[in-house]
Amino acid sequence: MRITALLLPFAFLALAACGPADSDPGPGGVTVSEAKALDEAAAMLDERLEAAEAGKAEAVATPSEGEEE
Repeated sequence: MRITALLLPFAFLALAACGPADSDPGPGGVTVSEAKALDEAAAMLDERLEAAEAGKAEAVATPSEGEEE
């Protein structure tokens, strides 16, 4: 019982180290690192789109200088 209790944390650590390598095939036939890069690029594009939409909404909500309400 005592040996099992000592080895159990090491077994969990060994399993936690298992995972896909960057060069392993991922979803859609790309490598894991390529899929990660694509996800990061998509997130950056989403942020830019949200910022652009927020800028348009702000420009419409506030009148330009020299214009009267």
